[in-house]
Amino acid sequence: MEYIKETIAAICTGLTGSGINIIRISGEEAFAIAGKVFKSVSGKKVDEFGSFSVHYGYIVDNIDNVDKTIDEVLLLKMQAPHSYTREDVIEIDCHGGILVTKRILELILKNGARLAEPGEFTKRAYLNGRIDLSQAEAVIDIINAKSNLALKNSVKQLKGQVKEKIADLRERLISKTAYIEAALDDPEHISLDGFTDTLEGEINSILSEINKLIASSDDGRLINEGINTCILGLPNAGKSSLLNALLNEDRAIVTDIAGTTRDILKETVTFGDVVLNIIDTAGIRDTEDVIEKIGVDKAKKEAENADLILYVVDLNEGLTEKDLEILKEIKDKKIIIVYNKIDLLDNNIVDDRSESLALKAVRISSLNGEGIDELKDLIKTLFYSGSITNEEDVIITNERHRELLVSAGQSVRNVSESINAGVSEDFLTIDMMDAYEALGKIIGESVEDDLADRIFKDFCMGK
Repeated sequence: MEYIKETIAAICTGLTGSGINIIRISGEEAFAIAGKVFKSVSGKKVDEFGSFSVHYGYIVDNIDNVDKTIDEVLLLKMQAPHSYTREDVIEIDCHGGILVTKRILELILKNGARLAEPGEFTKRAYLNGRIDLSQAEAVIDIINAKSNLALKNSVKQLKGQVKEKIADLRERLISKTAYIEAALDDPEHISLDGFTDTLEGEINSILSEINKLIASSDDGRLINEGINTCILGLPNAGKSSLLNALLNEDRAIVTDIAGTTRDILKETVTFGDVVLNIIDTAGIRDTEDVIEKIGVDKAKKEAENADLILYVVDLNEGLTEKDLEILKEIKDKKIIIVYNKIDLLDNNIVDDRSESLALKAVRISSLNGEGIDELKDLIKTLFYSGSITNEEDVIITNERHRELLVSAGQSVRNVSESINAGVSEDFLTIDMMDAYEALGKIIGESVEDDLADRIFKDFCMGK
């Protein structure tokens, strides 16, 4: 790839008023370009600086043979291959003003650098072999992490946990494939007698591990993206009040008038390691109001796509026949019945049929917050048993990885079925190599340029 020889530069920090901003330069001409714009107080040249050293000085623009100072900065020098991109890298810490930061970047570009594309620094780290593709994807996951658990899992992936697991599975596949190929080429010295018994055990073990990784992707999606949560119930049960209580702010309009909420309202709330992508919906009822009916239809559609449904019931009314009818329609979902308005309860006699429905239930007051912590704990228990926090567990959080694992798993399953059907060893290697290739695409061992381009285009500028 010829373009990789170009020296690139970009602002690495958010372009807003701040204490400092960082501008990064990477490539063969990084030191030379920095030398044209940086004047150290010590009088030393950039080429004279040692690697991993920091220097104080000024960014200057030579205009009509006169140096015009733009800013007072710190310059960091990192010599290849010991840098993020495995190229010569310069980072300039300047004052955080938007104008001064842009001015310095423009000066660097004028002196020979090209503006980096989104994610291009990380892409070069991948192309230069410092990280594999799964680690590169972990970088953007770290940036986008919504919870401590998501951050923790992304860091494990960045450190190579997924890479190591996939590399081990590929090694086991290629080892058995190589043995078969060698035996077919030299049958006089390498025997395949009884080999399929050994192979079957290994293939079943590999398939079991692939299936475990695929199964982890459900938890992985929830960790990375959050739990899609739909607040559902009859009008005036307190759905919007529950949303406000979870957010700890008055985000949704609350009145005593049934049918106040007519459209869906989306918010995100984080407590501990749990992220809820909450959708507050219109109360479900039969109505002739055209606008309200649209809201009710939207509520039903959102319920179909939800990971969790918080079904709100007025505690004083108990579960009505209409509630039971709605709950029957969504019985295959994870549901928590939220009995609301405990603060208005006149007595302790409540028509609570949640146990007979085999559903989890909690009593709360959206008004004073009573029971909200119990609701949060119940959500944690319902989704996260604690096993996913094990340091040794490999959790698949990337949909691309999951799809490739499914493909690899099918190929390995084909091998197992072929062994049982008595298919000759030379045909077994076809599916084994298909699995090997699919797993390789996860870590970038065999990947097309256009796929890499699609992955890195979602990165922010300067990363």
